[in-house]
Amino acid sequence: MTIRLTTAAAIVVLLSQGCEKEAARTTPTPRVETVLTQEERDNLKPDEIVESFRAGNRRFMAGDLTVRDHSAQVRAAASGQFPKAVVLSCLDSRVPVEDVFDRGIGDIFVARVAGNFENIDILGSMEFGTKVVGAKVILVLGHEDCGAVMGAIDGVELGNITPMLANIQPAVQTVSNQYEGDKSSTNHEFVHLVTEENVRQTIRDIRQRSEIVRDMEAAGDLMIVGGVYDMKTGEVEFLD
Repeated sequence: MTIRLTTAAAIVVLLSQGCEKEAARTTPTPRVETVLTQEERDNLKPDEIVESFRAGNRRFMAGDLTVRDHSAQVRAAASGQFPKAVVLSCLDSRVPVEDVFDRGIGDIFVARVAGNFENIDILGSMEFGTKVVGAKVILVLGHEDCGAVMGAIDGVELGNITPMLANIQPAVQTVSNQYEGDKSSTNHEFVHLVTEENVRQTIRDIRQRSEIVRDMEAAGDLMIVGGVYDMKTGEVEFLD
């Protein structure tokens, strides 16, 4: 009886070891990312950073986000930050900027305002993030079905929301002057076109109103790009 039990135990151990070896062969090693250092950031070119955003968004859509030890990253980032980009996003809670691009703690600055437009405070933040801290990309990120864009289209008037939406009106007017269909927030195509134009208008405004950013871009030290996030698919469409 003792011999049979010993033999059975040995078989279980061997099977267990075999399963562990098989799992080791078939399970890919996860990417584990540490906090970005100044040397790593300084060695990156703006176009490489944009490409890393594209790749990160593909991982986000595939559900293949990088494994991160956030507690360790918090401690590692406490002594300094060296983000590689500034992202201007909408206030919408359904646009998780860091996750959308598979970015971790210390990777990017994120500024938010409903409608992702620029103002003096946003410009100052961008100048700090780029000229002072060293970020090399500014990304203006709009998103589909944006409530601020739809409110601007419909001419919503309510408290401080009214002057806020006025920042989006130039995009509404630009598209309205060229569009022949229904120009209301119920027309998804029209809303989409205004959303894209609002991103482009914001980029034009940034260049026009910030000499610091404009000079950095002209020198090749900074790239300004735009994109629109699709909340149904998770994809970011980068605009030309």
